[in-house]
Parts: sequence; C-alpha cells; structure tokens
Amino acid sequence: MAADMLVKLYELPEDAEIIGRMEAQGVTIRRALVPELSAIAAWIEPRFGKGWVAEATAGIMRQPVTCWIAHEGEKLLGFACHDATMKGFFGPTGVDEEARGRGIGHALLIRTLIDMRDQGYAYGIIGGAGPMGFYEKSVGAIAIPDSSPGIYSGMLPLQRP
Repeated sequence: MAADMLVKLYELPEDAEIIGRMEAQGVTIRRALVPELSAIAAWIEPRFGKGWVAEATAGIMRQPVTCWIAHEGEKLLGFACHDATMKGFFGPTGVDEEARGRGIGHALLIRTLIDMRDQGYAYGIIGGAGPMGFYEKSVGAIAIPDSSPGIYSGMLPLQRP
C-alpha cells in the first residue's frame, strides 16, 4: 500500500477555471444526491471494487454529502469523496478508464478538497495515495513518513474486481 499524503487546503486555488473547462467538455461536477446511491455504487463496484463502494456509500450518507461526481448527461464518468473512512481523509476517487486524460480526476480532486476546506479543514490527508506524482503535481501533496499501511493496517481483505 502507498503512503498517505498531506495537502495544505488553505493554499488551494479556486476551482472556477477547472469547472469551466469541464463544462466546456459537457462534463458536470457536482455533489452526489442520496437517491443516486444505488446507481453510483453499481458504477463503482465493477471498476474499483466493493471496498470503494462501502467508502463512497459512507460519503453519500453523510450530511452534507461528501461525495462528488462527474457526469456527461446521464453517463457517470468519475467520483471523489472525503470523510468516508476517516475524518480529514480524501478518497476514494476514480475515473472511468475511457474518460481518463480529460482532466476529470484533477477537477474532482480540486472540487472535493475545496469542499473539505469549506467545511473547516486546514489540511487534508490522501489515504494510501496511489498515483503520488499526480497528487504532488496537482495540489502540492507531500508523503507522510512511515504512513503505510497507516489506518488500513489489519483491515480485512477487500474484494477487487
């Protein structure tokens, strides 16, 4: 498992330009709605597994909802959550393989981290950060020493797709 990473939320840029780029592509980034839970879960499971479904469910069931989605019309393209497994943690997040390379993951990351900042966090933790270079480049995240496996230590095995 990858290390956790730390992000200074108070230094994030506003997301208007990023959201504008998404809108120009016909992609909407918005907070998920609770009635969409089953559709989102059904989309996540074959792509990312049951573990991420559980985490996204936790984010969708919070008030306010802490799961953001990207969609093009009725087609779901990606999601990102925070405060799902632990308070102050960003993730899980994922973008459909066919939609990658369009900036959707970056837009979801920024929008979700700004939501964390707006809810009073100064720092965010990216738990078990997979693409560490992406997070370093996108938001200046830094690895937290000796943080692997971190909160995930001793966890029951996840079922992967």
